[in-house]
Amino acid sequence: MEKAIPEVTLNDGTKLPVTGLGTYGLWGNAGANAVSSGINAGYRLIDTAYNYENEGAVGEGIKRSGISREELWITSKLPGRYHNYEKAMVAIQESLYRSNLDYFDLYVIHWPLPKQDLYVEAWQALIDAQKWGLVRSIGVSNFLPAHLERIIQETGVTPSINQVELHPFFNQEEQRHVHEKLGIQTQSWSPIARAADIMSEETVQKIAETHHKTIAQVVLRWQYQIGSVSIPRSTSPERQRENINIFDFELSESEMAAIAGMTRPDGRLFGMDPATHEEF
Repeated sequence: MEKAIPEVTLNDGTKLPVTGLGTYGLWGNAGANAVSSGINAGYRLIDTAYNYENEGAVGEGIKRSGISREELWITSKLPGRYHNYEKAMVAIQESLYRSNLDYFDLYVIHWPLPKQDLYVEAWQALIDAQKWGLVRSIGVSNFLPAHLERIIQETGVTPSINQVELHPFFNQEEQRHVHEKLGIQTQSWSPIARAADIMSEETVQKIAETHHKTIAQVVLRWQYQIGSVSIPRSTSPERQRENINIFDFELSESEMAAIAGMTRPDGRLFGMDPATHEEF
């Protein structure tokens, strides 16, 4: 199968599809089927996490898809309770065993948990895991600029990716500028925001009508054009196909600006500020 989804090159030289399948809430047999259908729809980037408690379902979905492991890019994430170096190394191995995989293409620290102040130690564990071949590329998630600067300064290693909440209601413009300066790829979680909220926005409704696309497709195209890798979640094979059918149209500068203008100071969906949020 030809690669229908464009790729970006990360700062460590590895390549990553510009959109992937989020798997939060995909569990058990239904979760495995959703992952399998996504892969067969064309997704090659699959995003899971230790705390999603579905790494096994993701691994089973990969198996059911029949697609070669070498064609896929599998991501998982380190939970906060394992930021201690030794615990982090064990957690990475456990993630691999759960997924029935020999390696991850990307492994990231899920949250910095600055109150615990162990994220530099956790980052060192990921650096060593990469050296030992457990992961191909290493990154972080929800790290603020100060967190990024600290791990780079103390270890000399720059994350390949920072996965952050990013959608039209919270466009993360300043954070993205920091990523660009540091050579870090931006990745968006909850890229479409809450479906009910975004569907009622007249701004995107009009743009969708102009291009004969769905609102979700317009938002994901906006994500692509701002240079962010998005990981929308869907269990519906039809929606999964729609969400990667975004490369046959282009948003104008005015349309891009209109969507960016939807951002809000309080735009976080769940109020999870990385400066204070703790997830164990």
